[in-house]
Amino acid sequence: MYHNRMREIRKEIGMTLEQLSEKTGISIGYLSHLERGTRENPTICIMDKIAYALGRSLMEVFFD
Repeated sequence: MYHNRMREIRKEIGMTLEQLSEKTGISIGYLSHLERGTRENPTICIMDKIAYALGRSLMEVFFD
């Protein structure tokens, strides 16, 4: 089941939203929407970029 832990993991490793944006090439606005849950169901490509940038598995970041 989809469960977004982006913000929790990002803060845990001390990364800003701006840094995550730079590493992934994804806009800060879109990342912010994903973190807040106002935007759901990102593509697998987007989830993979985010997980890689956070140094975690896709399953750990986005699924229970």
